[in-house]
Amino acid sequence: MTATEADLEATDVAWDLAPLLDGGEPDSVDTLLDRADAIAASLAERRGTVAELDAAGIAAFMHELADLEDIVGRVGSYAGLRFAVDTADPAIGALMQRVEERATTIQSKLVFFELEWATVPDDRADALLADARLEFCRHHLASARRYRDHLLTEPEEVLLAEKSVTGRSAWGRLFSELTSAITVDVDDGTTSLEQALSRLASPDREVRRSTALAVTAALEPGIRTRAFVYNTLLADKATDDRLRNYPTWISDRNLSNEASDASVQALVDAVEARSDIPRRWYSLKAKLLGIDRLADYDRMASITGAEPEFAWSEAQELVLGAYRSFSPQMADVAERFFAEQWIDAPVRPGKRPGAFCAYTVPSLHPYLLLNWTSRRRDVLTLAHEMGHGLHAYLAREQGVFHQTTPLTLAETASVFGETVTFGRLLDQTTDPEARLSLLAESLEGQIATVFRQIAMNRFENAAHTARRTEGELSVEHFGDLWAETQRTMLGDSVEVTDGYRSWWSYVPHFIGTPGYVYAYAYGQLLALSVYRKYEEQGPDFVPRYLELLAAGGSLAPEALGEIVGVDLADPGFWDGGLAIVEQQLVAAETAAKDAGRL
Repeated sequence: MTATEADLEATDVAWDLAPLLDGGEPDSVDTLLDRADAIAASLAERRGTVAELDAAGIAAFMHELADLEDIVGRVGSYAGLRFAVDTADPAIGALMQRVEERATTIQSKLVFFELEWATVPDDRADALLADARLEFCRHHLASARRYRDHLLTEPEEVLLAEKSVTGRSAWGRLFSELTSAITVDVDDGTTSLEQALSRLASPDREVRRSTALAVTAALEPGIRTRAFVYNTLLADKATDDRLRNYPTWISDRNLSNEASDASVQALVDAVEARSDIPRRWYSLKAKLLGIDRLADYDRMASITGAEPEFAWSEAQELVLGAYRSFSPQMADVAERFFAEQWIDAPVRPGKRPGAFCAYTVPSLHPYLLLNWTSRRRDVLTLAHEMGHGLHAYLAREQGVFHQTTPLTLAETASVFGETVTFGRLLDQTTDPEARLSLLAESLEGQIATVFRQIAMNRFENAAHTARRTEGELSVEHFGDLWAETQRTMLGDSVEVTDGYRSWWSYVPHFIGTPGYVYAYAYGQLLALSVYRKYEEQGPDFVPRYLELLAAGGSLAPEALGEIVGVDLADPGFWDGGLAIVEQQLVAAETAAKDAGRL
């Protein structure tokens, strides 16, 4: 492979995980876990005393717990990240399983703390939390008390935690291994599922159609197994929700996100009420492509000629330049991701699909995983995941209890960074046809993140509801629910083909994080509103934005929004974000006219 080819495919962009083990070898995993186990044993000696602890006693307990979480977080991240890039290696899988089993056993010794803390009377808890010595864990402890009505007894909690390793967690690992092993036979050979899906952006409709057929064929052999995995996890969650007295399948996710069931439903309703936006775009896109009506495999098609390829070095320069135009401080941190091997980019056999940012632990740094296919979309994905990484890095000072935000705010920095990078790409593009292509791609990203994620939330809602009322669901039934919820979004603007009915079966979020997907829509609309503030205020906005990122999850979502002047409690908030998406649609329509395509 030539240097140019290696750069185009990001062949040499692999992360260095040794710092997670303090530079130690893999066999140091058990040594570190032994240290965590000793801390847990010491903390467990305080069982039965939590209600009597003063602020100094709780602070001391939480500092020791933070040390334990740092160790377990390092080891867990090391095992999980190794598995993410090679799900086919039995030794790596065995390592991850051993770490999960030992970590669960260690953490089970501390279940008593949350249960005893929940019994502390409100007035005493409020007085304790007002003490400055608990600032490093104040919001975490306050949030934990919201679960009081859903906690079980200590023996029950321990049992559920320890059995999860061979239950929910094991099923999730199986699903990951199954989907990572999927290969697709296309006209020029066999490729990964990730590479095959990227071909759906081809300007050649026959390439898109044949690729879609090939993906459907590749999904077919194991679909009944994946459906069984999903059925099992649906039933498992129904049992948990019943035991914990959650009123709906998504109530626990909403509680974790510090969002009410009503507010989340308001988001869903607001997005579904604007289904005219994606339908209007897809109708326009059919005209631009010269076809009567789009099929599902046409939705991501390039509306111009061959899509440009981006080498890794070119993408790096572009993303760093975009972040530097906004904040030199953020760009300096972003450079470290490239220089210090915090990224794993190339597509490899056995590597899990998609992209993510792993926060790891505040005492170290985040890692990014990509599946680089040299597309422009990959450049924006890099900018997106870099936003997550910068959020994680800047919030490290908050410590292990406050570094992460609820999922509803977790997409703020990523979407913001992607939007800044898109603006830089657009500024560099003067050709009317190329600008149309770029605007179309951005709009499609907005639609995918807002409308498609809500459609997937509706699929999850239908699947969980049906599993609880009808029993185990067939592959055909899952396909019906998937097609129906897609059609609700698409209307008559896009044909949902028979082959597309199985494409629910490779989505990892349904398995590992039920209810997660609406957070993408929430985060997208929030980030667009935040970006609007930046456009209005310019450089004066930057310090407040950095303050927001550095705050991590140390405050409630509404308080975090106030830092940048966003009112998350405003019922009209969603409409404002959706109006910004509509403005992008209008811009794309105007660009189509300017390019002489209408």
